[in-house]
Amino acid sequence: MKEEIKLMKGNEAIAHAAIRYGADGYFGYPITPQSEILETLEELMPWDTTGMVVLQAESEVAAINMVYGGAACGRAVFTSSSSPGVSLKQEGISYIAAGELPALIINVMRGGPGLGTIQPSQADYFQAVKGGGHGDYKLITLAPSSVQEMADFVGLGFDLAFKYRTPAIILADGIVGQMMEKVVLPEQRPRRTPEQIAEQCPWAVTGKPHHRGRNIMTTLELEPSAMEVINNRLQAKYRIIEENEVRFQAYDTDDADYLIVAFGSIARICHKAVEDARAAGIKLGLLRPITLWPFPVDEVKRLAAKVKGILVVEINAGQMIEDVRLACHDSVPVHHFGRLGGIVPNPQEVLDAFIDRFPESAS
Repeated sequence: MKEEIKLMKGNEAIAHAAIRYGADGYFGYPITPQSEILETLEELMPWDTTGMVVLQAESEVAAINMVYGGAACGRAVFTSSSSPGVSLKQEGISYIAAGELPALIINVMRGGPGLGTIQPSQADYFQAVKGGGHGDYKLITLAPSSVQEMADFVGLGFDLAFKYRTPAIILADGIVGQMMEKVVLPEQRPRRTPEQIAEQCPWAVTGKPHHRGRNIMTTLELEPSAMEVINNRLQAKYRIIEENEVRFQAYDTDDADYLIVAFGSIARICHKAVEDARAAGIKLGLLRPITLWPFPVDEVKRLAAKVKGILVVEINAGQMIEDVRLACHDSVPVHHFGRLGGIVPNPQEVLDAFIDRFPESAS
């Protein structure tokens, strides 16, 4: 039986879902607005029930390197932080990607740059989808817009990370992390046994059983030709992910004359703006990318061929708009609307911004 929880924060839902997934360990450091993930894990004390390790590391750098070590052993491990903390983790994330290791990272975004504000933002889009650390690597990037998806994407993120041996990130914002909604949690799964890990993860560093050779985990290769082989293997894997793991939701796009593209919490606000536009006789639709990488390029391209214009709405200065423009090759006008400093627009502001940029839609 699934358990229904009446009311829960998005951050709390992540903690509950990770325990129920059978995660082996969490390593993190408190920072607003994601601290409830660590606090909830400490309150639930899963080490007494499932045996899951929960550790507040001495820093974000220490936390991501603990994840690196746990992932190398084939364990289901994760970390969480908010924007400045994720910046500190970037070197370790690049190492995990280069080592082809499964790991889950949660970023509950806050405004920046710098220490910025503790209010919500979506300004870490580039950092997540363009490879915020060094080198040519990608992160599977999931963008939840509800507390339910915060819970659901924990299992999805882990499953994708293990399927492709690559890190995945849940890119939420402070609204989704702090808002409270009803959420249905998954059933409790047992943690995998060492024998199951050895069978499912033959690449893992689990000791040296007599039936296989020695596994070495490293990301260093000084021979250029060998390093190119590694990079080409990673790029080939990323193409497979792009072919198979694109996720999105479309609302009222079948007959739309115009389109809004938005992700995360602002997509919900835009959904209401679309309803209000429809009530006013404007045929407006909404595309919500769920995977920011791989991005729904084909769906944007398909819809761009049907509509007269696109408004990209983000809580930043304009980041996802670049991927929208690349997808449709500017075949139609593409404009941006966003608020900064932690200010979140309401549906009327979104609709006003749309009409301002496409005044012919209201005529």
